[in-house]
Amino acid sequence: MGTAGRTCVALAVALFATATTSWAMPATVVATIGQIGEPLARIAGGRAKVETLMGPGVDPHLYRLTRSDIARLNRARLIVYNGLHLEAQMQDMMARFARRKPVVAIAESLPRSDLIPIGGGAYDPHVWMDPALWKRALGVAVDALAALDPPNAAFYHRRAGAYFSQMSEADIRAREALASIPDHARALVTAHDAFGYFGRAYGIDVLAVQGASTESEPGLRRVEELADILARRQIAAVFVETSVSARSVDALIAGAAARRHRVVIGGTLFSDALGPPGRQTGTWLGMFDHNVRTIVRALGGVMPARLAARQTAGRAAP
Repeated sequence: MGTAGRTCVALAVALFATATTSWAMPATVVATIGQIGEPLARIAGGRAKVETLMGPGVDPHLYRLTRSDIARLNRARLIVYNGLHLEAQMQDMMARFARRKPVVAIAESLPRSDLIPIGGGAYDPHVWMDPALWKRALGVAVDALAALDPPNAAFYHRRAGAYFSQMSEADIRAREALASIPDHARALVTAHDAFGYFGRAYGIDVLAVQGASTESEPGLRRVEELADILARRQIAAVFVETSVSARSVDALIAGAAARRHRVVIGGTLFSDALGPPGRQTGTWLGMFDHNVRTIVRALGGVMPARLAARQTAGRAAP
C-alpha cells in the first residue's frame, strides 16, 4: 500500500475518532498476534490499553475466534491484525468489524514488491521475521493509534521512534552473528515456511516441510525430498517451532537416518507466536534475539558478545 495507503488508513481512523465522543479511560486496542500486540503495548506506554487475542504456542493460521474474543473485539476502539491470510479463520469477521470501526491489516500496507509471493496471488504473511519490514508495518499501527488519540499522538510517535531504534540494533546484531555461519551450513530447516523473510534478509536458505500456512498437512513426498537434501548437503541440524507440531521434523530426522546421515534438533524457534509473558521470549525483541542465537549455535557460527549478553531470564528493557 505504501505512503498513500498509510495516509488513507490514518484518515479513516481519524474519521472514526471524530465521530465518537472522547473517552475518559485509555482506549482499548486489540491485536490478533503477540508480534503486534507486545510492541504496540510497549509503544502505547499505558496511554492506550493494548490486548492480544492469541497467546504463546497458538497457531494463527488455524485459530478460530471464541465468544470472548468477539466480545473483546466489540469493545475495542481499534483492531490491528497482520493480514495476508495469516489469520485465515477470521477474515470474514474482520471485514464485518471494519464496517463500524477502524480495522487495520498492517502487513498488507507494505508494497507487494517487498513481499514474498507464494503462488496463486498470495504472499508470505510472516513479515515480522525481517526487522526492517516489521518496523514499517508496525508504523502503520502506530499511525492508526495516533489518529484515534490525537492528544497523545506525539507521545506514541516518540516512543515508536525509540522502539524502532531497538529493532534496528537487533537487526545489526543478527547480521553480525549470522554472517559467521559457514557457507556450507547456511540452511535453516523447519517444520513450516515461516522464515522466508528472515532467510532473505540474512542470506540463509530456508527449507520447510510445510508451506507458509499450516492449514494443509505435510506430504510424505516433501519429507523424502528434504531428507535427500539433508543427506546430500550434509546439513547437521533442523529446528522445531513452538506453535507447530514436531511430527514432521521427527519424520525428517528419521528419513535422513535412513540415508545414513545423522541430523539433530538444533533448538526450538519462535515462529508464529511469542513466548510466555514476563519472559524475554515473550517480547518481539527477545524472541528475535533468541532465534538468532539458536540458529547461530546450531549451524556453527560464532556468537558475538553483545548478542550472548542479551540472553537473560528477565524481560527486555523497554
